Amino acid sequence: MANKKINITTHSTAETRKLGQSIGVLIKQPLVIALRGDLGSGKTAFVQGLAKGLEVPDEYYITSPTFTLINEYPGRHPLVHVDLYRLEKIEDLIDIGLDEMLHGQAVIAIEWAEKLADGLSSEQLQVGLEILDDKSRKLTLNATGQDGINLIKALEDALA
Repeated sequence: MANKKINITTHSTAETRKLGQSIGVLIKQPLVIALRGDLGSGKTAFVQGLAKGLEVPDEYYITSPTFTLINEYPGRHPLVHVDLYRLEKIEDLIDIGLDEMLHGQAVIAIEWAEKLADGLSSEQLQVGLEILDDKSRKLTLNATGQDGINLIKALEDALA
């Protein structure tokens, strides 16, 4: 399967949010976004920006669903925000209906996506966040599938 990869460095939480917002604006159809990175690497800040780009109303404050596992928000495309940090067994995801959501009409942002191993769609945008220093983050965006590749190409054009 085809893929496309780019690296982007942000120098503040605001820049990480802005990148997420830019991606949200460019999303044209449902998409799975697999977020990977250590605690404090900016996954939730990225999703906050993504929500803004997807036109989630401002009255919804985006926080990591660490204890609820899933938060859903209305927008131009519905946003499903999943946090697998506290997930103990994969069967818990079946109980909360993640499998059905993965095949629905929403943009799904999954923090700690590595816990799913092979359980994700083959078409996705993987976002790896690496802490460089107190403020800077290296984001590696790797798209598989034509929709994700087109999204990265559009992002490159927008950032040029």
